[in-house]
Amino acid sequence: MHVMLKSVISFLLSALLLPGMPSVSWKAQVNPVQDNQYQLVVTGTIAPDYYVHPMGDAYVGTILSVEEGEGVALVGTPVEEYTPSDYKGEQVVTGTYVLRQDVTVSASATVKGSVTWSACSGDQCNMPEDYEFSIPVEVAASASTASSASAGSLWSLILEAILWGFLMLLTPCVFPMVPMTVSFFLKQSGSAARGRFNAFMYGLFIVLLYTLPICLIIGLTWAAGGSAVTADIFNWLSTHWIPNILFFVIFMVFAASFFGAFEITLPSSWTTKADAGSNKGGLAGVFFLALTLVLVSFSCTGPIVGTVLIKSTQGEFWVPMVTMLAFSVAFALPFALLAFFPSVLKKLPKSGGWLNSVKVVLGFVEIALGLKFLSTADQTYHWHLLDREVYLAIWIVVFSLLGLYLLGKIRFKHDTPLEHLSVGRLALVIADFAFVVYMIPGMWGAPLKALSGYLPPIQTQDFVLGSAPAQPAVPEAALAPSEVSLPHGLTGYTDLQDGLTVAAATGKKVFVDITGHGCVNCREMEARVWSAPSVLKQLSEDYVIVSLYVDDKTRLPEEKWVTTENGKVLKDVGRVNSKLVLDRFGVNSQPNYFILDASGNTLRGPRGYNLDVEAFAAFLKF
Repeated sequence: MHVMLKSVISFLLSALLLPGMPSVSWKAQVNPVQDNQYQLVVTGTIAPDYYVHPMGDAYVGTILSVEEGEGVALVGTPVEEYTPSDYKGEQVVTGTYVLRQDVTVSASATVKGSVTWSACSGDQCNMPEDYEFSIPVEVAASASTASSASAGSLWSLILEAILWGFLMLLTPCVFPMVPMTVSFFLKQSGSAARGRFNAFMYGLFIVLLYTLPICLIIGLTWAAGGSAVTADIFNWLSTHWIPNILFFVIFMVFAASFFGAFEITLPSSWTTKADAGSNKGGLAGVFFLALTLVLVSFSCTGPIVGTVLIKSTQGEFWVPMVTMLAFSVAFALPFALLAFFPSVLKKLPKSGGWLNSVKVVLGFVEIALGLKFLSTADQTYHWHLLDREVYLAIWIVVFSLLGLYLLGKIRFKHDTPLEHLSVGRLALVIADFAFVVYMIPGMWGAPLKALSGYLPPIQTQDFVLGSAPAQPAVPEAALAPSEVSLPHGLTGYTDLQDGLTVAAATGKKVFVDITGHGCVNCREMEARVWSAPSVLKQLSEDYVIVSLYVDDKTRLPEEKWVTTENGKVLKDVGRVNSKLVLDRFGVNSQPNYFILDASGNTLRGPRGYNLDVEAFAAFLKF
């Protein structure tokens, strides 16, 4: 009798759950995937001592219902995520229960639906309960579709391209061209009018060198129906050892010239013709400088150029050309202004040797920033000549010598003695030595986030004080041969199939990191965004990371070679990954991020370069 009474009371309590004590607390949200594709995510937190039945249960299984119509269409069937629990040999759900449904929203609409479940405690189950949701979705037209739909969207694309063009000046592979430009135009002879004309032509050449090849590439791509060849060319320019070593040598030669070792001048025949009234020689030199700028900037401007090329394969034709023109004009404008400035600067008094001091300071800067190109080749070919501590040591020495020069402790060939220290020079000395002091902790593993785009990744450093690499919570049998160390103690894989295998064994999702050894924006994302606690916790606990390097020159074993549709055999890691990400994910720029389930289905993405930590954490959170 006592046992029966206890069972009745237990049943009544479970059936009459008090308000404020729900058996399952639900939360629904709609997350964008791409274009007009979205994913409804309903997350339930099951109360302690309760369990529910999964969707497959024939009697009391959980049901997710989503209404179709009014701009909402279902894609596939609902899927569920949970950690299985056992109750008397029966598989049940406890803790967190996640339900997903892919939908397309053709216009701004409201995603409506409900979840129906029966919560059980022991052998007693409640009456079915319902949770209803109604989530408005504002659909924004994507760039690729909206650009051809309205002039307003085209102007928004142009504005975005202009902003990117100005921002490119601050990137590590573009900024070194600033002192080179100033030095080149300081050495130009002739009238002020000729100097202004050359400056104008310099800007025009930059615009044409960006825009005309893109127009040609888009035309050929449109005719041929593919962009794999163009992506391969851009990858070669930004990552192959030949152009990178060439650019490194060019910067070192300019630095030696700034220090007074020799003068870089145009051929005497060009000068003679210029003096005679012909501008052919001068314009040839200006064109070469513009060409150098365009070529060395590809490793930073590649993501923008890559985005334009992708649009050209998605039905766009004129819009990519217009946006590239806007980008190149904004990119060229600061350099054209710098070219104008020396024509005015030459009229200023040259007493005190201040002009030579400017050149020497630029020489030190050229040495420091020119190392980036050698570092890119070193990373992509795994030479290990410029690991992070070696790179930092060189920078510390270079900027220490710069500080001593500014103090007058070091003099070069054409310098005049420094009789006193001006206030401006003292400010430069303080800033320079403060920068040196900032870099010193990096020798022991300090992140140095402000320099993340310039430095080799921290995992190349042999010694990092107070850190130990994190070990993945993966069954030993599931570990794959492509496992590698990543920044911040993370571990990941360089082969997508290996990552999917580990994800299936651990029940985690896959975070696909499309990256490159020479990708400065990738290093910035890792240093500034991945390191944030809200992001790092999710990456380490919820995801299997797969880093696909598109510029790695490591040769693959023959069984992993890939033959393209036109019969070309891809034999190294970078080329194979480039084809993989273009075919599977539709991108050919870095960084780009995708989230997959263990079966390889895309859940979210792409997400590109964006330093908004909160937005990135929300991208990872389901």
